[in-house]
Amino acid sequence: MTSPLTTSASQGHWTPRLWGTLLVLCAAMFMDALDVSMVGVALPSIGSELDLSTSTLQWIVSGYILGYGGLLLLGGRTADLLGRRQVFLVALAVFALASLLGGLVDSGPLLIASRFIKGLSAAFTAPAGLSIITTTFPEGPLRNRALSIYTTCAATGFSMGLVLSGLLTEASWRLTMLLPAPIAVIALIAGLKLIPRSERDKTHRGYDIPGAVLGTASMLLLVFTVVQAPEVGWATARTLLSFLAVAVLLTVFVRVERRSPSPLIRLGVLRSGHQIRAQLGAMTFFGSYVSFQFLVTLYMQSLLGWSALHTALAFLPAGALVALSATKMGAIVDRFGTPRLIVVGFALMVVGYALFLQVDLDPVYAAVILPSMLLIGAACALVFPSLNIQATNGVDDHEQGMVSGLLNTSVQVGGAIFLAIVTAVVAANSTESTSPQAVLDSYRPGLIVVTAIALTGLLITATGLRTRRTAQQATILVAKSEPESASEGADVKRVTVGD
Repeated sequence: MTSPLTTSASQGHWTPRLWGTLLVLCAAMFMDALDVSMVGVALPSIGSELDLSTSTLQWIVSGYILGYGGLLLLGGRTADLLGRRQVFLVALAVFALASLLGGLVDSGPLLIASRFIKGLSAAFTAPAGLSIITTTFPEGPLRNRALSIYTTCAATGFSMGLVLSGLLTEASWRLTMLLPAPIAVIALIAGLKLIPRSERDKTHRGYDIPGAVLGTASMLLLVFTVVQAPEVGWATARTLLSFLAVAVLLTVFVRVERRSPSPLIRLGVLRSGHQIRAQLGAMTFFGSYVSFQFLVTLYMQSLLGWSALHTALAFLPAGALVALSATKMGAIVDRFGTPRLIVVGFALMVVGYALFLQVDLDPVYAAVILPSMLLIGAACALVFPSLNIQATNGVDDHEQGMVSGLLNTSVQVGGAIFLAIVTAVVAANSTESTSPQAVLDSYRPGLIVVTAIALTGLLITATGLRTRRTAQQATILVAKSEPESASEGADVKRVTVGD
């Protein structure tokens, strides 16, 4: 069944309702990203008012990651099977209620529970929203434009969250928890009116309940183990046994998916080279950036003595650059293709991280920090939309939710794993001295690892350029081998070039 919105999009007409639908989805993604970035700056105030230890404060962040990263696979497939509109709106309502709860509670455990529920609901809104876009806008320039706006809103929300948290925390940390609630309510009311109804997938052969249980359990345990490893120790029996249990669960999960008539993840999707590059690129891209932001925030506030607002404003140029590029990225993708933009973006990111290694205890903002932020902002503007476009291109509509959930899982798991690794590296290089220079020296190995992660992403995604050249050569050979008569009055199917 084709909705009027889909018909309008396919004809190139962006009606007011089509724009409205896209804005609702963008608002939900903006809110998710905003919520993730705002909480970090508010943690000291939360700990002081609620009398929470550092280990408990960690779970205010980790609880969200656990719910989000652990349930994304299930969320994406649920959207495909039960209807994207229904899943998106219900999850959005739950997010609003959890935001309200988080701003009103006076207990650490209740705050952590509200964060877990918010992460759980975001695990359903994110893949459902992305799959609504990819099934409404046909593959090509129209979808590229829509996805570039959508993903730019996510990056902008993440950057703006830092600034808003600095402002709101000055008044009360509760405002940082409550702010997403009215945004979610407005998006929910607009979504009820604008988002087209979607039919359930009536062709599936039952529900993959064993796969859903195994996939969710393995992701939850993986994220939990990675989050806890820096605190309990990477080489402890608990951590090693947890990783072993994750490996066992994933092995059983793969076997179940191979035999299931309606799998949670169709493993054949991962046979595609451009799909694998998109997933690995998402892991290294977000993992390196989250780790960089974590270390830089500590550097600016703990060593330089900057306020939360001052720190947020230092990150603002990167976010502003991403926001300004929103309307242009679709046309840029159409012209150059996703493989080239991803590689260029990763290269800019590597240079930006490497440049930041020059910082000291008396940095010149305009000479080191600002150029780094601009390079990283340009990288985010190029890489994030391109990864989303590359991952969803060539995928059937009934599997868009699945692929969207898989991509978001790669983002969250990559962020959790690489942040834990970078944190462990910094801890391993810490000394008994608490002097600013000693602390800065312990940060540098972590920044080197961040740069190495981005470099790994560059090397992985650069293989897509070689594949692209091979495809272009194959197209030329096919064209040359066709008889002239074949091109006269006949449609000749050619090889599709690029991702």
